[in-house]
Amino acid sequence: MMNQQVYSKDIVEFVTVGVEYCSLVERTAELTRREFNLNLVRILPLLYLKATLLPADEIDVADDLEFYVTEEQYEYLRGAMSKLLGEADDYLEVFEADMAYSDTPLAASVSEGLADIYQDLRDLLEIYRLGNEELSQAAICRCRRNFVAYWGQKLVNVMRPLHAICFGDDAEHDDECDAHNDELHHHCDDDHCHCHHNDDLF
Repeated sequence: MMNQQVYSKDIVEFVTVGVEYCSLVERTAELTRREFNLNLVRILPLLYLKATLLPADEIDVADDLEFYVTEEQYEYLRGAMSKLLGEADDYLEVFEADMAYSDTPLAASVSEGLADIYQDLRDLLEIYRLGNEELSQAAICRCRRNFVAYWGQKLVNVMRPLHAICFGDDAEHDDECDAHNDELHHHCDDDHCHCHHNDDLF
């Protein structure tokens, strides 16, 4: 009999967002830094939300439940993201347990945080796609436990520097968007210009 919980709406939606996130990370080399960053600040909050909706069932997770992401794959993707982010990859983290024993902020890496999230999600996705309901349920439970204990905080942490990269004073500008905004907000003295006709709408 099909385990309906494994294919519930909340789990399927989490898996769907997980697929999008993993695909984004794997396509790092194909994207500009701005494309990569903007996609991240859009998908990470959704991923966090969907993870909070996973069932909190506690089941025994077998010690031999497989891991799929190798150290080489992890380092390759982390390195690709670090290269794309450049100097913006490093940030000062102020919300770490070790801060209680440190007088100064601790250095952290956006790319490492993103790679940690990727590793857990890719391991889950590889098991889920096998279609084995018992293994899928165990993998979902493992992923949720790791979210609560580890990568959920990593996700929240990297959102702060990513937000600054995208929307801070030194943010890279989208030329097309800026051109559009300039057109909407430009000023002129020509009474026949179309922009003056828009004044009647407000």
